[in-house]
Amino acid sequence: MIVGLLAGVPVLLLMLLRINATLVFLSLCLGDVLVKFLSADAIDMADSFSAHGSSAGQAAVKVALLLAPVVITMIFMIKSVRKNRQLLNLLPSLGVGLLLLLLIVPLLTPGLSHNIVASPLWSQVLKAQDLIVGISALLCLFFLLLQRPKNQEEGKKRR
Repeated sequence: MIVGLLAGVPVLLLMLLRINATLVFLSLCLGDVLVKFLSADAIDMADSFSAHGSSAGQAAVKVALLLAPVVITMIFMIKSVRKNRQLLNLLPSLGVGLLLLLLIVPLLTPGLSHNIVASPLWSQVLKAQDLIVGISALLCLFFLLLQRPKNQEEGKKRR
């Protein structure tokens, strides 16, 4: 059930708020880069404000680094998808939900991540992780290219 919520809530938010899922996917990738390169320094800084570092505090810092670009992008991109193109946004939204699931579970506290990893659905997600990332990236690239103006005159008319 937790696996479905972690993957499904982003999809619902993106679809209901008509947020461009392709840009959110890219923001999620940026968040993963931030976790990989900045988490140690961010944890050290957070530990300087508290008496001792806990695994929950470290997990919170990593999750915050992962989700900060996503949340900022979502706020600025509300209603960025036209209603007639909203159905096209579903495929990248599914990619965002599944990628978020793959990226956030290893960052959670050991107790919570153990509950998720122990579920039979998680083993299926792990088996398909290469397909999830690859197909989602290709879909997002394709939809990003669809959003560009067709020619220079069309781009000038929109401004």
